[in-house]
Parts: sequence; C-alpha cells; structure tokens
Amino acid sequence: MRILIIAVIFFQLTASGWASSTTTKNIENINLNLKDHEMAVTFFGLSNGEVTLIQGPNGENILVNVGGKDTLDELKKLLTLYKIQQIQSIIMTKSDNLTFDSINQIISSYNVKEIFTTPQSLTQLNGSMSIGNEVKIAAWEAGMKSELFPDLSIEVLFSGDGKNEGLDFTLNFLKHRLFLMNSSSHRAEEILLNNKNLVNINIFKIPNWAKEDSISERFIQYINPQISILFESENHQPDPDIINDLQDTWSEILFTKKHGTITVKFTEANYEVFTFKKEKSK
Repeated sequence: MRILIIAVIFFQLTASGWASSTTTKNIENINLNLKDHEMAVTFFGLSNGEVTLIQGPNGENILVNVGGKDTLDELKKLLTLYKIQQIQSIIMTKSDNLTFDSINQIISSYNVKEIFTTPQSLTQLNGSMSIGNEVKIAAWEAGMKSELFPDLSIEVLFSGDGKNEGLDFTLNFLKHRLFLMNSSSHRAEEILLNNKNLVNINIFKIPNWAKEDSISERFIQYINPQISILFESENHQPDPDIINDLQDTWSEILFTKKHGTITVKFTEANYEVFTFKKEKSK
C-alpha cells in the first residue's frame, strides 16, 4: 500500500503561536524515529470506525479500539506500514466497539498481553472471546491513573456503560495533553465539565462522529482544544453546528475522511502533525 503525505504541520508551542508548512511525497513505510522523551499518537484513516495507535520510543505500542466492521485488513496494512509487530495493550472504549473477531485476530497476530475497557464490556469480552488466560482483561473506572510507559500517563475521567457512554480519558505526555472522548451523553458531559483536570488540551478526539447533540458549545469552549480529530463513519455525518463551534474556538479540525491517517509526534517542547492519505488507484 502506497501512501501520499498530504500535509505536514509543525507546531511550535511558544508564546508566539505556531507555524506551518506543506509538502508532498510518496513513501512505502513510515518510521517515526522516536527517541527518548518522544512519543507518537496516530489516528488511522479507516473506511469506517476508530483506531488510535500510541507509540513510545522503546517499541511500546498501545491500540485504542480495533476499527469498524470489515476493516481488519485495512488496519493490518496500516500497522505494517508503521512497522508494528507487537502490541502490548488494547483499550476498548465502548461496548458497541466490540468486534470480537477483529479483537481475537489482533491478539493472535500482535501478541497482545492486556485489554482494558468498561465494566460492561469486560463482561461481554469474558463471555465471548476465544482468548486464553495469558491475556489480562480489566475494567477501568473513573479516577484511575496509570503510567503507560516512561513520560506517558493516562487518567480516566469518565467510565460509563449507559447509552452513548464509554471511556473518556486524557493522555499526559510531559507538558502535552490529549483528550480522547468517547461518551456523548448529557450525564457524561456534566461530570466532565466539573473536572478541573480537563484543561490545556492540545489534541481532542471528538466523540460519536460529531453527530447532532454529541457535544455542546459550552463543552467545546470549556476544553478549548488546539486540534480536533474527527473519525470517519459510513453511517453518520458530523453536525455542522459542532464543526462551527470548534472553529469558533480556533481549533484546527482534521478529518480522517478528508486527511486520511493523522500522526502527531511529540517531543519535550513541541509536536508535529502529519497527515497521510492513500493514493487513488489509477
């Protein structure tokens, strides 16, 4: 699979703001050359569904979700492109993301050791998976904090099993903060609005395909993200009001449908954003 780099945006996190540049280049594989005190987060541009890859400098790889229906082959090609041979953990954020066949195949192909999810999803996984005792499955509750690998920690801000609820968490890497939001219920939003730790967000993963009423203007203004990521869905279109609300905060919005796979590479002081889109067949 060949990849076309559509844009490279370099963000210099200084008081003067950020600068950007653009390049176009054909590549056969992607090597981020992560060094100590660096990490990368990639939002894969699948035809449907969500997958986020978290990479550390010492070969640490964590997968958040495994994509939508019939996207496993796409995912495996992208993992090969990024030279991923092992995945230590999978984080499944919602019960309706549980594509059991894909999870089993990822576990088998990439030697996964741990799965983390909500309490309801834990029950479903234990009852439906064909995995052995070598894979640990655990539920994460709100307030859980853990170090994923050196310099990177996770904090679960909300863990719900109601309608339109799941795991909402921040990734904290040195002075950088990412918020991966997966709940879109009013209950979840009210709880999150009262969380004093939900500030200074660099990267915001938008929940529920930005469908109507997924998030409020008040919430968007509260987190005030620098960059917002929206995954593609076969069945849903983003609400124009939500897009406008994000633009009103001067958030840069990146769509996997438009931009393809989106990689954010972090160093101690800065971060770079790369977008990679599959070339169209000639």
